[in-house]
Amino acid sequence: MAADEPRFPAGLPNVFAFAIFNALSFQIVLGGPMVLYAKSLGASATVLGIITGMMPLLVIFQIPAAKHVSRVGYKRFVFAGWGTRVAFIFAIALIPLASGFLDGTTRLVLVMAVLFAFNLSRGISSAAWLPWITTLVPEALRGRYLTREAGFGNLGSFASFLLAALYLGNEPHAWQFAALFGFSGVMGVASLYFLKRIPEPEMPEQQGQTSTEPVPWRAIGGYPPFRKLLRMNVAWSVANGGLGTFVVVFLKSVAGMSEGRVLLAISASFLGGLASLALLGTRLDRVGSKPIITASLLAWFGIAVGWVLLAAHVWPTPFWLACALQFLMGLVGSMVGLANTRLAMAIVPPMGRNHFFALFSVVGSLTLGVSPIVWGLLIDALAAVHHVRHGFEVNAYSLFFAGVAVTFLVTLWYCRRLDEPQAASLDELLRDLLQQSPLRELMRFWPRG
Repeated sequence: MAADEPRFPAGLPNVFAFAIFNALSFQIVLGGPMVLYAKSLGASATVLGIITGMMPLLVIFQIPAAKHVSRVGYKRFVFAGWGTRVAFIFAIALIPLASGFLDGTTRLVLVMAVLFAFNLSRGISSAAWLPWITTLVPEALRGRYLTREAGFGNLGSFASFLLAALYLGNEPHAWQFAALFGFSGVMGVASLYFLKRIPEPEMPEQQGQTSTEPVPWRAIGGYPPFRKLLRMNVAWSVANGGLGTFVVVFLKSVAGMSEGRVLLAISASFLGGLASLALLGTRLDRVGSKPIITASLLAWFGIAVGWVLLAAHVWPTPFWLACALQFLMGLVGSMVGLANTRLAMAIVPPMGRNHFFALFSVVGSLTLGVSPIVWGLLIDALAAVHHVRHGFEVNAYSLFFAGVAVTFLVTLWYCRRLDEPQAASLDELLRDLLQQSPLRELMRFWPRG
């Protein structure tokens, strides 16, 4: 390796280990298993939307927290919040055990209360994560870092859903959910070990002081490249906000799949996330973020149309098709997420970095939090709608997925207006994929003539 070639700092592999154990933990208490547990307690679509939206909504506390990050230090700030939320996971694990003396409604209220505290601690402490990583990783390696971190995170997420699917099976008992949430807490403790070992870069003296000057939020939000990225993220969050939750509900309540099968289908999305790494590789740093987001949003529109056809009963909903759609959702969802984060890292200036990232996280997350609540209200309001025309059933879920599809097109419109001067065009990306992807190697074995 050349002396001047950028390299990852020593100790960075601890981030990847943290990503695995963190995914093993949070995917259980914030993902499909929690949705299924709340559904077993009688939660409506609106309540499920609130549970899903709670985590991104509470990211708003990054705004007041951002001014304290430099004074406290990146590592201490994140570690304190992550340690607090692990304690709340163990509290959640006790709630299913109270089924003998508390009714379902009371347990559901308790779950929502503890999830609020869990997500509050996460929302505050996450203000330090992106500034920490951006300072730690050289600019030329950020795309490579993001793909690796996503790979380990998807691996941990796949393992957590596979374990939950095999463990819960059909019609799980309350004690099974308690044990699963307890496992989530143990994995959270393991993640803290690796979090503590992540190196912390020295902070410039001017960033290590807490300024008494008011933060110019209007100027930050008005910075043209950043403003365009915020607009796209709002549209993306509206489209994507309730999709994961209500696909779970659709597969369970409409398609009639068991808890185990639903979680197995959802786990395919994390295999898709892993597969995205083979497509991205070093391509994210080479071609830029904008063409990757554009191609992914086109694919997202097609996936949403697929769910419309399933919900409208134009197609049946076999297990393999649900897995295939989930795989594609994980594939293109990972690509959007990685390219979006890399673009934010590229356009955010060093001056005021903590506040830029706080606003970036909060704007998208607030929309991501409100979105599932609004979609849930829509699904509940349209629950009685059932109109069949030419074999196409108009119902709550077909309308929901159709709304999601339209919103992906709006997101694509905003994506085309992003500023990224050195990005390749969409044609160049497609040409690069055809010339250098594993698909080209497989085509050599295709029988000819």
